[in-house]
Amino acid sequence: ELFGESRANGTLLQTNRTYFRQLSVGGDLPTRRLGSFSFRAYGGTQVFDQNFTAVAADRNSETLTRMQRVPSQFIGLTVQWSRAVGASQTLVVGLDTREVRGASDEIVFVQNRPSSLVGAGGRERTVGFFVEDIVRLTPRLFLTGGVRVDRWREFAAQSATRPVGQTAATVNVFADRTETAISPRLSVLYKPGENISLSLAAYRAFRQPSLNELYRSFRVGDVLTLSNENLRAERMAGGEAGASVVTFNGRLNARGTFFWAEITRPIANVTLMVTPNLITRQRQNLGRTRSRGLELDAEARINDRWSLTGGYLFVDARVRSFPANAALEGLLIPQVARHQLTFQLRYTNPARLTVGLQGRAAGSQFDDDQNLFRLDRFFTLDALASRPVAGGVEIFIAGENLFNRRYALGRTPVTTVSPPLLIRVGLRLRFGAAR
Repeated sequence: ELFGESRANGTLLQTNRTYFRQLSVGGDLPTRRLGSFSFRAYGGTQVFDQNFTAVAADRNSETLTRMQRVPSQFIGLTVQWSRAVGASQTLVVGLDTREVRGASDEIVFVQNRPSSLVGAGGRERTVGFFVEDIVRLTPRLFLTGGVRVDRWREFAAQSATRPVGQTAATVNVFADRTETAISPRLSVLYKPGENISLSLAAYRAFRQPSLNELYRSFRVGDVLTLSNENLRAERMAGGEAGASVVTFNGRLNARGTFFWAEITRPIANVTLMVTPNLITRQRQNLGRTRSRGLELDAEARINDRWSLTGGYLFVDARVRSFPANAALEGLLIPQVARHQLTFQLRYTNPARLTVGLQGRAAGSQFDDDQNLFRLDRFFTLDALASRPVAGGVEIFIAGENLFNRRYALGRTPVTTVSPPLLIRVGLRLRFGAAR
């Protein structure tokens, strides 16, 4: 897989580029007596380049502030075995491992001249083992239980700063870190009727801090965000209860899920100091957050050509406790809208024409831990039309943000707005398509 992208970010000097390469191989070996075996191996590299500038108050000029290059490499392997035990039980056992190496190399500019070279990075190695047991207790009742154990290590991490024109550099070597997480899960599925399903689930999970969060500081607008090499993994305990109904001869499928999740030590950008020209934040582990809400979605097949899907999400996500700064307790978690709505109307005729219309709406939210920088609610509408023109060749036209609505994506406190109306026209090639 190869991918390349180059973008202009609104001014002549603010640009970024991404180059991505990935290779994956795998295989499956089913056997009658020993079960089924599968493996997947993958690896790749990515390079991201970006320029940062300071724009004058009159918007007529800009000065270069940083040039950044972020190279990374990754490699991984997954092995899995599964086997039916009797007529009502299936066992799954697996092992996966992954290693990531990443760095951030920057040239800092002062008054349009290179001032210093700044770099940070490290390596991360993760090994995980999982076991799952799927049991059919009765023709209508299914039980699934599993547990996963992960152990990871961050090592060879450091940051360095060297002024231009000097050979001496300030180097910080970070201590190696190791952490382990155990993630159990238990779920029950009950089908009281052919078209009704009820489900319950309880689980624990985790998210380890990324190399970027641990070792790289960055600045966007008037906000400086500091890294924190002492971050620990987030831990989550949660549960959900849901129901699914299929009716009108299978043409309508509706689902609803109540969910609850509490995260201990969530990683957040915490404000340390505010001055007229600079807001300083640092990534820190908060005490505890709680998210609870309701998710609804439905899919209706109007006929063989037309379909309509829609979804609604309500989530109340708040900081429950933060002993280091009790003023944050009870506030909303940044960048989480309480109300979100999506829908899609689609007409499909593969031999002639495919047309789709989709919309997305989100309520207001905040872009900071103190709930001071509000991002207003928005609605955006997209459309797509495609038509086959020859064997394996399809022409398409797509429009994003059809109403050209410019809504706020971020505030630092300078507002970052969404892209304007975007029209894309292109060709899709399907290799091996029937002629």
